Amino acid sequence: MKLPAGMLVLERGWLSANNILFLGQDDSALVDTGYVTHAAQTLALVAHGLAGRPLDRLLNTHLHSDHCGGNAALQAQYNCHTTIPQAEAAAVRDWNEDALTYRATGQSCPRFAFDATLAGGQTVRLGDLDWQALAAPGHDPHSLVLYCPAEGLLISADALWENGFGVIFPELAGEPGFAATRATLEMIAQLDVRGVIPGHGAPFADVGAALERAFSRIDYLAADPLRNAQNGVRALVKFRLLERREVTLAELANWLRDVPLFATMNRRYLKMDEHALAEWTAHELVRAGVATLHEDMLRDC
Repeated sequence: MKLPAGMLVLERGWLSANNILFLGQDDSALVDTGYVTHAAQTLALVAHGLAGRPLDRLLNTHLHSDHCGGNAALQAQYNCHTTIPQAEAAAVRDWNEDALTYRATGQSCPRFAFDATLAGGQTVRLGDLDWQALAAPGHDPHSLVLYCPAEGLLISADALWENGFGVIFPELAGEPGFAATRATLEMIAQLDVRGVIPGHGAPFADVGAALERAFSRIDYLAADPLRNAQNGVRALVKFRLLERREVTLAELANWLRDVPLFATMNRRYLKMDEHALAEWTAHELVRAGVATLHEDMLRDC
């Protein structure tokens, strides 16, 4: 998929979300910054893309740790002007790790500051193009996507991937999220989108097929909330493995017991003791081909 001049997608994988770098005539900007353990790599990739220019601005689509974990490092390096979703302003100002979900998910994010906020309905200039910020609740209630009508491009964060979308976190905590996810997909379907830059995975152009798969998936998950809980456990444990590379089943069981979101999910949906849940999750990841299990050691692959 061809991108406009001055726009570079740094495709990162799954522990770190993709970073989108804009080199405009008057300034540069970066959308999303990856996970904290990849901060040094983020700095190196951004510096290479900037080719000697400063990084003037930083913007986050939402504040899950894999999208803003590099904020602090980039701010220290470049003193860049930082914009976050408006609804997250109080949580960031107070550094409320419960509201920001870092404590609930057992993930890390160094504290960062912000200079401005962005809300759905506002427009931001990135790379000499105007981008509309659109509210995209579901995966995260405060998430934004960015749409450029002139280019038919959508920076979709975790609201739409080529194959699905991000975990619907509100439902895991007992809050509604399925209807919001569906509404966000319907909103995207009404736009003239000819290319999507997702939060994870390569940019893609077959938007209709991606939306069809996403609608099918939300139908599947909403039909039985247990499915979303099981998907959430698999995804969060895989994230842990990407971060740690390996973990014993006993360590995993302790983590599943101690991390608040898992305790909530287990009480509401899964109803297993932590050791049984650790074994179930490990075998699910092995079955999916994304981990190996030797004796009691679960390893990323």
